[in-house]
Amino acid sequence: MRKPLRILAVDVGGTHVKVLLRGEVQAREAPSGPKMTPREMVRCVRRLARGWRYDVVSMGFPGVVLHGRPATEPRNLGKGWVGFDYRTAFGRPVHIINDAAMQAIGSYEGGRMLFLGLGTGLGVALIVNGTVEATELGHLPYKKGRTYEDYLGLRGLERLGKKKWRRAVADVTLRLATAFEVDYVVLGGGNANALKKLPPRARLGDNSHAFEGGFRLWLEPQWMARAASVRRR
Repeated sequence: MRKPLRILAVDVGGTHVKVLLRGEVQAREAPSGPKMTPREMVRCVRRLARGWRYDVVSMGFPGVVLHGRPATEPRNLGKGWVGFDYRTAFGRPVHIINDAAMQAIGSYEGGRMLFLGLGTGLGVALIVNGTVEATELGHLPYKKGRTYEDYLGLRGLERLGKKKWRRAVADVTLRLATAFEVDYVVLGGGNANALKKLPPRARLGDNSHAFEGGFRLWLEPQWMARAASVRRR
Protein backbone atom coordinates (compact mmCIF):
# COMPACT_ATOMS: atom_id res chain seq x y z
CA MET A 1 0.00 0.00 0.00
CA ARG A 2 1.33 3.41 -1.02
CA LYS A 3 2.29 5.71 1.86
CA PRO A 4 0.54 9.11 2.09
CA LEU A 5 2.58 11.93 0.62
CA ARG A 6 4.21 13.96 3.36
CA ILE A 7 3.78 17.61 2.34
CA LEU A 8 5.35 20.62 4.03
CA ALA A 9 3.45 23.84 3.22
CA VAL A 10 5.41 27.09 3.60
CA ASP A 11 3.68 30.48 3.64
CA VAL A 12 6.24 33.24 3.12
CA GLY A 13 4.98 36.68 4.14
CA GLY A 14 6.43 40.11 4.69
CA THR A 15 6.10 39.75 8.46
CA HIS A 16 6.31 36.00 9.16
CA VAL A 17 7.26 32.68 7.63
CA LYS A 18 4.78 29.97 8.60
CA VAL A 19 5.02 26.21 8.06
CA LEU A 20 2.73 23.24 8.55
CA LEU A 21 3.21 19.55 7.82
CA ARG A 22 0.18 17.76 6.42
CA GLY A 23 -1.35 15.74 9.25
CA GLU A 24 -0.14 18.10 11.95
CA VAL A 25 -2.50 20.53 13.68
CA GLN A 26 -0.30 23.36 14.93
CA ALA A 27 1.57 25.59 12.49
CA ARG A 28 4.97 26.98 13.38
CA GLU A 29 6.19 30.47 12.55
CA ALA A 30 9.11 32.88 12.78
CA PRO A 31 9.63 36.55 11.84
CA SER A 32 10.66 37.40 8.27
CA GLY A 33 11.08 41.07 7.31
CA PRO A 34 12.79 43.26 4.69
CA LYS A 35 16.22 41.68 5.10
CA MET A 36 15.20 38.05 4.65
CA THR A 37 16.86 36.40 1.63
CA PRO A 38 15.74 33.05 0.16
CA ARG A 39 18.71 31.29 1.69
CA GLU A 40 17.80 32.65 5.11
CA MET A 41 14.18 31.62 4.52
CA VAL A 42 15.24 28.04 3.78
CA ARG A 43 17.35 27.93 6.96
CA CYS A 44 14.40 29.32 8.89
CA VAL A 45 12.01 26.71 7.45
CA ARG A 46 14.42 23.87 8.21
CA ARG A 47 14.66 25.08 11.79
CA LEU A 48 10.89 25.42 12.14
CA ALA A 49 10.29 21.98 10.60
CA ARG A 50 12.76 20.19 12.85
CA GLY A 51 11.35 16.80 13.86
CA TRP A 52 8.99 16.64 10.86
CA ARG A 53 9.70 14.29 7.95
CA TYR A 54 8.48 15.50 4.57
CA ASP A 55 8.76 14.36 0.96
CA VAL A 56 7.84 17.55 -0.92
CA VAL A 57 7.41 21.26 -0.28
CA SER A 58 4.77 23.80 -1.34
CA MET A 59 5.73 27.44 -1.04
CA GLY A 60 3.52 30.53 -1.22
CA PHE A 61 5.65 33.44 -2.47
CA PRO A 62 4.66 37.13 -2.01
CA GLY A 63 5.43 38.22 -5.54
CA VAL A 64 5.03 37.42 -9.22
CA VAL A 65 5.39 33.72 -10.03
CA LEU A 66 5.72 32.47 -13.62
CA HIS A 67 5.95 28.79 -14.53
CA GLY A 68 6.48 27.81 -10.92
CA ARG A 69 9.35 30.24 -10.25
CA PRO A 70 9.56 33.72 -8.70
CA ALA A 71 9.76 36.25 -11.54
CA THR A 72 10.24 39.46 -9.51
CA GLU A 73 11.82 40.35 -6.22
CA PRO A 74 9.29 40.71 -3.37
CA ARG A 75 8.57 44.21 -2.09
CA ASN A 76 8.68 43.39 1.62
CA LEU A 77 11.61 40.95 1.80
CA GLY A 78 15.30 40.93 0.91
CA LYS A 79 16.85 40.27 -2.51
CA GLY A 80 17.93 37.16 -4.41
CA TRP A 81 14.60 35.33 -4.80
CA VAL A 82 14.65 35.30 -8.61
CA GLY A 83 16.86 32.52 -9.94
CA PHE A 84 17.42 30.87 -6.56
CA ASP A 85 17.55 27.05 -6.65
CA TYR A 86 14.81 26.14 -4.17
CA ARG A 87 14.80 22.42 -4.97
CA THR A 88 18.49 22.06 -4.19
CA ALA A 89 18.23 24.26 -1.09
CA PHE A 90 15.37 22.24 0.38
CA GLY A 91 16.63 18.92 -0.93
CA ARG A 92 13.06 18.09 -1.98
CA PRO A 93 10.78 18.75 -4.97
CA VAL A 94 9.16 22.18 -4.55
CA HIS A 95 5.95 23.67 -5.97
CA ILE A 96 5.98 27.48 -5.83
CA ILE A 97 2.91 29.61 -6.31
CA ASN A 98 1.89 33.17 -5.49
CA ASP A 99 0.93 33.40 -1.81
CA ALA A 100 -2.51 34.92 -2.43
CA ALA A 101 -3.23 32.22 -4.99
CA MET A 102 -2.20 29.50 -2.53
CA GLN A 103 -4.59 30.78 0.12
CA ALA A 104 -7.29 31.27 -2.51
CA ILE A 105 -6.99 27.63 -3.59
CA GLY A 106 -7.34 26.53 0.02
CA SER A 107 -10.45 28.71 0.40
CA TYR A 108 -12.13 27.74 -2.87
CA GLU A 109 -15.56 26.08 -2.82
CA GLY A 110 -16.47 26.26 -6.51
CA GLY A 111 -17.85 28.83 -8.92
CA ARG A 112 -16.38 32.32 -9.33
CA MET A 113 -14.40 33.44 -6.28
CA LEU A 114 -12.39 36.58 -5.54
CA PHE A 115 -9.76 36.42 -2.82
CA LEU A 116 -8.38 39.52 -1.11
CA GLY A 117 -5.43 38.98 1.21
CA LEU A 118 -5.30 41.79 3.77
CA GLY A 119 -1.76 41.44 5.04
CA THR A 120 1.49 43.38 4.87
CA GLY A 121 0.46 44.17 1.30
CA LEU A 122 -2.67 43.33 -0.66
CA GLY A 123 -2.95 40.00 -2.44
CA VAL A 124 -5.64 39.58 -5.07
CA ALA A 125 -6.50 36.27 -6.73
CA LEU A 126 -9.42 35.18 -8.86
CA ILE A 127 -10.61 31.60 -9.34
CA VAL A 128 -13.14 30.89 -12.06
CA ASN A 129 -14.45 27.33 -12.25
CA GLY A 130 -11.21 25.86 -10.95
CA THR A 131 -8.75 28.06 -12.83
CA VAL A 132 -6.70 30.39 -10.64
CA GLU A 133 -5.12 33.70 -11.62
CA ALA A 134 -3.40 36.09 -9.25
CA THR A 135 -3.48 39.72 -10.33
CA GLU A 136 -1.61 43.02 -10.14
CA LEU A 137 -4.70 44.89 -8.96
CA GLY A 138 -3.12 45.81 -5.65
CA HIS A 139 -0.82 48.27 -7.42
CA LEU A 140 -3.39 49.98 -9.60
CA PRO A 141 -4.42 53.57 -8.74
CA TYR A 142 -7.31 53.88 -6.30
CA LYS A 143 -7.60 57.31 -4.63
CA LYS A 144 -5.55 60.47 -4.13
CA GLY A 145 -2.58 59.14 -6.07
CA ARG A 146 -2.43 55.99 -3.94
CA THR A 147 -2.96 52.35 -4.91
CA TYR A 148 -5.39 49.74 -3.62
CA GLU A 149 -2.54 48.28 -1.56
CA ASP A 150 -1.74 51.70 -0.10
CA TYR A 151 -5.25 51.71 1.34
CA LEU A 152 -5.90 48.05 2.20
CA GLY A 153 -2.40 46.89 3.16
CA LEU A 154 -0.81 47.27 6.58
CA ARG A 155 0.51 50.74 5.83
CA GLY A 156 -3.02 51.81 4.92
CA LEU A 157 -4.40 50.41 8.16
CA GLU A 158 -1.77 52.29 10.15
CA ARG A 159 -2.29 55.54 8.22
CA LEU A 160 -6.09 55.54 8.11
CA GLY A 161 -6.97 53.94 11.41
CA LYS A 162 -9.37 51.03 11.72
CA LYS A 163 -12.60 52.90 11.02
CA LYS A 164 -11.55 54.46 7.70
CA TRP A 165 -9.62 51.33 6.73
CA ARG A 166 -12.75 49.20 7.18
CA ARG A 167 -14.70 51.58 4.94
CA ALA A 168 -11.97 51.29 2.30
CA VAL A 169 -12.07 47.48 2.50
CA ALA A 170 -15.86 47.49 2.03
CA ASP A 171 -15.64 49.89 -0.92
CA VAL A 172 -12.88 47.99 -2.73
CA THR A 173 -14.53 44.63 -2.10
CA LEU A 174 -17.78 45.87 -3.65
CA ARG A 175 -16.01 47.43 -6.63
CA LEU A 176 -13.97 44.33 -7.46
CA ALA A 177 -16.78 41.85 -6.80
CA THR A 178 -18.98 43.82 -9.21
CA ALA A 179 -16.25 44.15 -11.84
CA PHE A 180 -15.45 40.43 -11.86
CA GLU A 181 -19.07 39.29 -11.37
CA VAL A 182 -18.05 36.80 -8.69
CA ASP A 183 -20.31 34.54 -6.66
CA TYR A 184 -18.47 35.29 -3.42
CA VAL A 185 -15.44 37.03 -1.95
CA VAL A 186 -13.05 35.59 0.64
CA LEU A 187 -11.26 38.13 2.83
CA GLY A 188 -8.11 36.55 4.22
CA GLY A 189 -4.71 37.63 5.46
CA GLY A 190 -3.56 38.58 8.92
CA ASN A 191 -5.57 41.81 9.13
CA ALA A 192 -8.94 40.38 8.05
CA ASN A 193 -9.80 39.79 11.71
CA ALA A 194 -9.76 43.57 12.22
CA LEU A 195 -13.01 43.82 10.25
CA LYS A 196 -16.21 44.27 12.25
CA LYS A 197 -18.76 43.79 9.49
CA LEU A 198 -18.31 41.89 6.24
CA PRO A 199 -19.33 43.41 2.91
CA PRO A 200 -22.13 41.74 0.89
CA ARG A 201 -21.17 38.37 -0.65
CA ALA A 202 -18.00 38.28 1.47
CA ARG A 203 -16.91 35.67 3.95
CA LEU A 204 -13.97 35.66 6.34
CA GLY A 205 -11.08 33.45 5.35
CA ASP A 206 -8.61 31.73 7.61
CA ASN A 207 -4.82 31.73 7.41
CA SER A 208 -4.91 27.94 7.69
CA HIS A 209 -6.39 27.91 4.18
CA ALA A 210 -2.96 28.85 2.85
CA PHE A 211 -1.65 25.51 4.10
CA GLU A 212 -4.66 23.67 2.68
CA GLY A 213 -3.90 25.30 -0.66
CA GLY A 214 -0.30 24.13 -0.40
CA PHE A 215 -1.42 20.57 0.23
CA ARG A 216 -3.80 20.71 -2.72
CA LEU A 217 -0.95 21.64 -5.06
CA TRP A 218 0.44 18.12 -4.62
CA LEU A 219 -2.76 16.18 -3.96
CA GLU A 220 -4.65 17.75 -6.89
CA PRO A 221 -2.00 18.31 -9.59
CA GLN A 222 -4.39 20.20 -11.86
CA TRP A 223 -3.91 23.25 -9.66
CA MET A 224 -0.25 23.63 -10.61
CA ALA A 225 -1.05 23.09 -14.27
CA ARG A 226 -3.76 25.77 -14.14
CA ALA A 227 -1.58 28.13 -12.11
CA ALA A 228 1.42 27.91 -14.46
CA SER A 229 1.21 31.64 -15.22
CA VAL A 230 -0.02 32.93 -11.87
CA ARG A 231 1.31 36.35 -11.00
CA ARG A 232 1.01 39.03 -8.38
CA ARG A 233 2.83 42.10 -7.12
